[in-house]
Amino acid sequence: MVALADLVDIRGGGTPSKKVAEYWGGSIPWASVKDFKSSELSITQDCITELGVKNSATNVLPAGTIVVPTRMALGKVAVTATNMAINQDLKALLVKDERVLDKRYLLRFLESKSDEIAKQGKGATVKGITLDVLRELDVYLPFPNNAEKSLKEQKRIAAILDKADAIRRKRQEAIQLADDFLRSVFLDMFGDPVSVDKVSFGDVVAIDAKMVDPREDAYIDLVHIGPDRIEKETGMFLPALTAREEGLISKKFLFDERHVLYSKIRPYLRKCALANNVGLCSADMYPIRAIDGKTTREFIWMLLLSEQFSHYTETLPDRASIPKLNRTELALFEFSLPKYESQVKFSKVVNSVLSMKSRYAIEVSKENLLFGSLSQKAFSGKL
Repeated sequence: MVALADLVDIRGGGTPSKKVAEYWGGSIPWASVKDFKSSELSITQDCITELGVKNSATNVLPAGTIVVPTRMALGKVAVTATNMAINQDLKALLVKDERVLDKRYLLRFLESKSDEIAKQGKGATVKGITLDVLRELDVYLPFPNNAEKSLKEQKRIAAILDKADAIRRKRQEAIQLADDFLRSVFLDMFGDPVSVDKVSFGDVVAIDAKMVDPREDAYIDLVHIGPDRIEKETGMFLPALTAREEGLISKKFLFDERHVLYSKIRPYLRKCALANNVGLCSADMYPIRAIDGKTTREFIWMLLLSEQFSHYTETLPDRASIPKLNRTELALFEFSLPKYESQVKFSKVVNSVLSMKSRYAIEVSKENLLFGSLSQKAFSGKL
């Protein structure tokens, strides 16, 4: 094992003053934690000017530089796809000698240490790590007494992990394409209504799920869904615990396969899912039932995920530090209701695509396990 500080130089970043307009909107990508969406940093939400670089603590890094967050998003790691600057929450790891350490190998090694790094975060609200945590991180190098042989083995390991990662990413991209396809079909079928009367949301749905005691035998082993168990914008469920496992005490809504689950907390996150079993949901969720003959739950699901509904929630007044959508506001939402027969056709498309997504998700889960197993073997000398 070799300390990371012996293998790389660590360089920090900074933020140009937001008060000086001339520092912003330039041609230099400026990365922050919010840009960490994959293992590659290619597009950033913000760009700065040369003047912004000169008048701040930021650094412009060459393409191919490994970057890690030391505040928020702990455990993530990415490589820059182009020259870019970074802010103070990120640190660049510049390999001292590429005859000793391969960049792709280091990237994959740091990914394997994600949980270990995240666990060392300190802070009441925002977690961070010190530079010493990075400096003292032990890096496994194969054949440490033979630099040439070690580098060759590092490249072999990195190539295997890169290939395994590419396979799982293609599957993840297929899932994303499925989501895009559904949105496209929804807009094609219902995005430009002609001579369609508007209705209020409350006229075509019901929120009548009963509340039950999760400690009762009939409910204690049902899964509990809160807003944090639904992936934003996609409607995919995340792993959840049962009422027994969570030790729930307060009453919860009982939902089943007829319901659409919508999070009333922070509507802009668009957390909405089609229930696929019987379960419990928190009071921060609305279990919405489409009234048969008027609308379908698949149509309601996509409507709640639409730009039209998001725009509506954005026009509502904020009454608290945490935005919430109350029942009256939900019921008063007006939209053009297509013919029921058209909704049924759309529902068939949705269910077909969701079935495919479910199969893909299972494959992604298997591939994630395989990738984790390969990483574990690779960085213990067993690959």
